[in-house]
Amino acid sequence: MTGGAPPGPVNPGGYADARAPDNTFIRLTGSGRFVAPLGGNGGSGAVTGGGTWETFSGTPSPATSTGSGTYRVTELVSWEFANFQAPPPAFIDNIDEGRAANGAAVLKIAFSDGTQGVLTVGCHGPAAPPGIFEGVATTKHYKTYYDVQPPQAGVDANRTIFHVRV
Repeated sequence: MTGGAPPGPVNPGGYADARAPDNTFIRLTGSGRFVAPLGGNGGSGAVTGGGTWETFSGTPSPATSTGSGTYRVTELVSWEFANFQAPPPAFIDNIDEGRAANGAAVLKIAFSDGTQGVLTVGCHGPAAPPGIFEGVATTKHYKTYYDVQPPQAGVDANRTIFHVRV
């Protein structure tokens, strides 16, 4: 999402980075929808979505691109709803008509280069309980990009948001 800090509006877009132990990183964009099973938690095949990916060696500045493409979400492994974000929202939300929520989703994904992965998306918005990260972590084939990069002021990066329709 872009924006993210009050009082600016929250809009679709932006990117999220995660770093691997060898100091390489992956940058993802994307969006999607899923239907959580009854009871709110667990897995589901009722998913859509995806986006773009690009891998890099080196630090963010300068970094060398080592691959890029698209990915698509193939399965919801787990959705853990934490709570609704503090009403009224501290920002104008232009992304979805559902209620902004905190939580974590684990998704199976397929990359355009034929590799598979698992994408974890965490949203730690207003009134979130402790223990939820803000951003993404992912695997791509055997490589694990688990070092979630924090949001930074003035940059449309490393921010996520869930919307729950009730």
